[in-house]
Amino acid sequence: MKKVVVLSAVFLGSGFGFGQDITPKNEPLTKKGQMFVFYGWNRGAFSNSDIHFKGKGYDFQLNNVAAADRPTKFGLVYFDPAWFTVTQYNFRIGYFIKDNLALVLGIDHMKYVMNQNQTVGFSGTVSDPKYAAYVQNGQVNLADENFLTFEHTDGLNYENLGLEKYQNLINKDKIDLVWSYGAGIGVMFPKSNVKLFGNERSDRFHVAGMGTDLRTSLNLVFWKHWMARVEAKAGYINMWDIKTTLNNKPDKATQDFVFGQINAGIGYTFNTRKNN
Repeated sequence: MKKVVVLSAVFLGSGFGFGQDITPKNEPLTKKGQMFVFYGWNRGAFSNSDIHFKGKGYDFQLNNVAAADRPTKFGLVYFDPAWFTVTQYNFRIGYFIKDNLALVLGIDHMKYVMNQNQTVGFSGTVSDPKYAAYVQNGQVNLADENFLTFEHTDGLNYENLGLEKYQNLINKDKIDLVWSYGAGIGVMFPKSNVKLFGNERSDRFHVAGMGTDLRTSLNLVFWKHWMARVEAKAGYINMWDIKTTLNNKPDKATQDFVFGQINAGIGYTFNTRKNN
């Protein structure tokens, strides 16, 4: 399958407090046994991908399909706990298994929306003449939503486990600046909103595949425990079991693509301390 590699940016984000007032001001950080939590919001970008659909009466592929994210308009919804899942959000909880090495469990709630205003290549078969007529000269114009709407908007959920290495860049009495880098792997647990050939929309959570990523961040830690974080991430997603109709079998779609993500937010650290 053709893959177009997407940008991976420069990064910023996750940091950790420093410790006891009785220690010298500029002692380096030590984090073994420390924990942190982080919550933030993201913007994402996706490479074009080939999407293969297979079910009763059809077996076809759409080639080089473009998609984008769908950020929620900024407002109170970003800060109301009752509506936090509406936005494109990120959550992290980390534990330092060694000094400066953290095991991090995360959820990346991205949103993926196929662009309806595009004409894409088509290969394969459709038995229903009504929908087969949409194919003209080996192409399909997706502007007519009766043929297909395709989104992972509730969302493109990447539930991942990563290892991150941290390095202190600035260590002051009130502020620390910490750089991190690492990698992760996890499962894709989307709620895909798909409507194919006029069927009732498929809209349910399920394990659809796997993902992997590289990430880096800058973290500003202040008042010993609070942190502001900016992170950049690039990775690969392969979903081989996307539900396309309410029939569990045999209707499904498969796709793989590269993604890029930038997120920012705030966090808090626990059990921080200085070296002796």
